[in-house]
Amino acid sequence: MEPQTQHRSDMTMKRRNESVIKGKPAVDPDKLVNIQIPPTLKKQLVDDCEFITHLGKLVKLPRTPNVNDILKNYLHYRLKKCDSMADSVEEIMKGLCCYFDKALPVMLLYKNERQQYQEACPANVFPSATYGAEHLLRLFVKLPELLFHASVEEETLVELQAHLLDFLRFLQKNQSTFFLSTYHVAEDIENSTNKQGD
Repeated sequence: MEPQTQHRSDMTMKRRNESVIKGKPAVDPDKLVNIQIPPTLKKQLVDDCEFITHLGKLVKLPRTPNVNDILKNYLHYRLKKCDSMADSVEEIMKGLCCYFDKALPVMLLYKNERQQYQEACPANVFPSATYGAEHLLRLFVKLPELLFHASVEEETLVELQAHLLDFLRFLQKNQSTFFLSTYHVAEDIENSTNKQGD
């Protein structure tokens, strides 16, 4: 595919993605791309849900490393291993970042995280600069449906699937570095935010 054609198809995908994120009906699971989340990361998702929805805790923001940092780390890691894939990996990481920024406020937050989002991400701040691995991992649960609505060609989907699985293995390998082991009580976070604003 020529660079101009690639750029145009990226723009088309972004427009389609925006309409998907705003809410389309659910799809037949058999038609979705299969993104296998490793068991330790699945447990991370379950623990994340438990902390936030049942224990009333939140991820303290801004996160370090944030989503941008994690995607850059993966890109550097990939480039050391294989130079020939540099362009496609970089495009995929940009796409993931774009998906994350658009999807986070619409479909990646639990109800009791919304107020924190409003405070942490004013209009000029991208979620990828504020949130970390915990919320990025949630995107991978939604990605199969988002990709289905993006109408990506079969051959591209297969390549994309391989890259996404490799990225998940990278997240898993760096789980102790990228993910929080403890969450904070929501009131503690609100109090520290109020003190900073005084």
